[in-house]
Amino acid sequence: MSSAQTPVAVTSRLREAALDALAVLLPVSCAGCDGEDRALCADCRLLLAPRPFRRSLDDGTPVWSALSYDGVVRRVILGFKEQGRTDVARALSVALGGAVSHAGAQAAGELELAVPPTSRASFRRRGYDPVRVLARVAGLPRPVRALGNLHERASQKTLDREQRAVNLAGSMIASRSLEGRRFLVLDDVLTTGATLSEAIRALRGGGAEVVAAAVVAATPRRSLGLS
Repeated sequence: MSSAQTPVAVTSRLREAALDALAVLLPVSCAGCDGEDRALCADCRLLLAPRPFRRSLDDGTPVWSALSYDGVVRRVILGFKEQGRTDVARALSVALGGAVSHAGAQAAGELELAVPPTSRASFRRRGYDPVRVLARVAGLPRPVRALGNLHERASQKTLDREQRAVNLAGSMIASRSLEGRRFLVLDDVLTTGATLSEAIRALRGGGAEVVAAAVVAATPRRSLGLS
């Protein structure tokens, strides 16, 4: 082995060779750019490196986001959520972990994790809860099942900000008394903030203190009214 070849360089080459061999048996395209032979090419993986920034919901609750929800990031997240691309979960989990680290660093004391409950229709369609999968892959503590759905709600995809708020209002409830417990809420994408706001309302309704939220990505569009 040449002295110029560090152990890291050798490991990287071996990993690339293994991926090349796997691509022959199981052809795959990059979830970010459709490039051949990789679930995520090197360039797209680099764009998923966490760069946490802070937003605030209307009630002032801080939300830490790891990425901006556009371009490659948006394509990869949609692939994971809507096309069964669980092969990108590890890269997205690193982003979520980065957001959680920043959110937790701002809060003194121990925090439990909670996630908004997925609808039955969404779970049947996907076969998994995207946020819980990312939390598990990231090695985070298991989110508490603190929230439930009071009623089914329409898909948020085609709704504007006001319609999303109306669609979600009163749809969640704390599944038990949460008095004296402190939470950090996780989600995948922050768009209008309606989902997080409803989850936080329900948690606080159960007696919990919600310190902050953390998401993989947040929309860059200022027109949504987020500060």
